[in-house]
Amino acid sequence: MGKPIKSNQEIRCDVTIVGGGMVGLTAAIGLADQGFNVAVIDRAQKGDLTAATYDGRASALAFATCRMLQALGIWQHMEPYAQPINEIRVSDGPSLMHLHFDHRALGDGPLGNMVENRHTRLALFKRIDEIDNLTMLMNENVASIDREQGQATVTLESGKLVHSSLLIGADGRGSLVRRDASIPTSNFAYKQHGIVCSIEHELAHEGIAHERFLPAGPFAILPLTGNRSSLVWTEKSHLVDTIMGLPERAFAAEIKRRVGDFLGNVKPVGGRWAYPLTLQYADTYTDTRMAIIGDAAHGIHPIAGQGLNLGLRDVAALIEVLTDNAKVGLDIGSDQVLGTYSQWRHADNAALIGVTDILNRLFSNDILPIRRARDMGLAVVNEIPPLKNFFMSHARGTVGELPKLLRGESVS
Repeated sequence: MGKPIKSNQEIRCDVTIVGGGMVGLTAAIGLADQGFNVAVIDRAQKGDLTAATYDGRASALAFATCRMLQALGIWQHMEPYAQPINEIRVSDGPSLMHLHFDHRALGDGPLGNMVENRHTRLALFKRIDEIDNLTMLMNENVASIDREQGQATVTLESGKLVHSSLLIGADGRGSLVRRDASIPTSNFAYKQHGIVCSIEHELAHEGIAHERFLPAGPFAILPLTGNRSSLVWTEKSHLVDTIMGLPERAFAAEIKRRVGDFLGNVKPVGGRWAYPLTLQYADTYTDTRMAIIGDAAHGIHPIAGQGLNLGLRDVAALIEVLTDNAKVGLDIGSDQVLGTYSQWRHADNAALIGVTDILNRLFSNDILPIRRARDMGLAVVNEIPPLKNFFMSHARGTVGELPKLLRGESVS
């Protein structure tokens, strides 16, 4: 891990990351923390990524993910904007059957934290400002990628060249890095959209997240700091334009009807956004001198709120694999090293992809026999503490072969 060579038109480093989103920036920080010289390329400007109008979503960060962010020195910049999730209440429409998760049953911290994506991005950039061996190339477009046995070279439209031992694609579902490697990808459209907005409410939410399964898809009320919550309203795609086009008063009335009165008076605040919901997964996560992470590798339904957590698990595993192999002098861009990362992550990701897909298909319908069966399933799980604790541990991200960062430990 030598000193990076920089000029106006050429940069040589250990790792190049295409994509400056939450997953890509976390990877950059974690790798730089381990002594790698890192360059991040993104076509957006920093101010655009952190603007209040850019992304209205908030993310449920699992307990293990928060431990990782703390280990990387990021959490200190996020914590003032984080709302602990103390309980999760799951219900099936109007049914009296429900499932209740309470963090006190496990006894060592909340189930996770809700943080608005904008505040997470601001925290990431604050942490980056504290790091010397990390170069940000913002407002830059990739013109071409050349990956050989010895190095990967990214040519930018500005004429700059970025050389490195390893190229990481963190550039989302439409990943240019993945497409350049011709990695086959499976896709499925759910014919659903997620409508996202925030609400203010009269009564305190007590740190409780609610997920209601309705025929069109899940409707989630997720606690934010103060008397605010984030709504994720899954709706059939053909109805979304009508809903998004509702005047403010009509939209507010529809929100109030769906939320109910348990939070007192409610009203939408800020903007509203709609995102198509799809399932996507790549056949492999690596190629010559290249690895993909996050949505570039897999995109799942938000029914379990695990999309960002899954991407950050990729990051934790990749940092550990690269660090361990660099310590013994191995080439971090070699097929052998990257194969270890791909094998580790494929099994974990495949399991969660399958679970979220089945859950959405099972609960996004109003077929009477299926509804009765799933209601009974919720009731049974709710009455068996060991089984309920197992599901809570999954929600907290503490099940499986965890990388060190997700255990809150240093990789070194």
